[in-house]
Amino acid sequence: GLNSLTDRYLMQKTVLIISTLDTKGLETDYLVEKLKGLGLNTLLMDISMRGAAPSPADIPPDRVAAAGGSSFEEIRNSRNRSHITNITMAGASRIAADLLSENNLDGVIGIGGSTGTLMATEVMRSLPFGIPKVMISSTAALPGLATRYIGTGDIALLHSVIEISGVSDLLKNVMDRAAGALAGMVLSKVTSPKTGEGKAIALTMLGPCEKCASVVRASLESKGFQVIGFSAAGIGDRAMEDMIANGFFQGVVDLAPGGVGEHLYGFMRDAGPHRLETAGKAGIPQVISTCSVNHMTPAKSKYKPEYHERRKYDLDKFRTWIRLSSDELREVAGAFAAKLNQATGPVRVVIPQMGWSSVDSPQNPTYDPEEDQVFVKVLREKLNSDISIVEIPANMEDETFAQAIVEAALEIF
Repeated sequence: GLNSLTDRYLMQKTVLIISTLDTKGLETDYLVEKLKGLGLNTLLMDISMRGAAPSPADIPPDRVAAAGGSSFEEIRNSRNRSHITNITMAGASRIAADLLSENNLDGVIGIGGSTGTLMATEVMRSLPFGIPKVMISSTAALPGLATRYIGTGDIALLHSVIEISGVSDLLKNVMDRAAGALAGMVLSKVTSPKTGEGKAIALTMLGPCEKCASVVRASLESKGFQVIGFSAAGIGDRAMEDMIANGFFQGVVDLAPGGVGEHLYGFMRDAGPHRLETAGKAGIPQVISTCSVNHMTPAKSKYKPEYHERRKYDLDKFRTWIRLSSDELREVAGAFAAKLNQATGPVRVVIPQMGWSSVDSPQNPTYDPEEDQVFVKVLREKLNSDISIVEIPANMEDETFAQAIVEAALEIF
């Protein structure tokens, strides 16, 4: 196991370095020595998938492969790159989790090109929020890759600009800055990210229900809660689900769960298949509302011809909200009910009758409270009897509605 390997690291801060020594050995050696010079203990993990020479790493590829349920021999001889990459990432993530559980991991840094960055950031994303994470990548600026590398992780991504090949003065400068950044995070007395027991509430929000969110936040904070907001634009609410699973929150006020419908149809605010499920599985109380649930945001490049004929509202020059059809509202309501019915903790649903956001005002073309009732009717039919639905004769952004949300929260938190 790792116990004998890590006994000597118990007294000092230890950082994990993730690299492929078959292609970046000299560059990694420089980074390791730099981190040691800054007063950190280092554990070097080699995630190479090729190469015949024995690895000098503290955690060599054969150990990574074994943790992934395979062998380095199998990985080295395989032609299925996707398969062996997944094995390596799973093994590396498992070893990192073991180090963390043994209190032998205070930070992690990676160095790589496209494949190396993909694998190292996968390991980083498997670690909890608050663990310092730095990735030095020569491909950070390639279109679409930065968002894939970071995902829902709190990762500092440093674009090396130059290729990570040869220990030049320019590359030394990049690695010196990355090492200094990690050392600064690890060695400084940063407050633990664990929030107060019984007092931390996750809150989803969007611009069109920002006023409601502000009132809810202020009211709950005045009662002694910490309220942590997430932009429900797809990535933020996906990250919230991850953090709920990791035990950061004791309650949820989900004002903007539109990511459920966006996932059904593959739209821009898709929050993944498990949106609206994690709090229920964890058994923590949740108050649910409907900001943006009656609208969709398909990418304009993926518009179906009939979308051009739908009622729509331009939030800005980049974003357009399109009204859901009655059939879509029924389907989304069915998905809501299926997810919320799995909850093992208390659930309250609070819905405004006069518009589900500031976009839903009488002067705007998508305003249709009567059609919104299609969603409510299906929800009432399909939700378990112990989940109450309260309708408030107000718009989402009215003060009276925000206070109704607060009352529902205080009842079950």
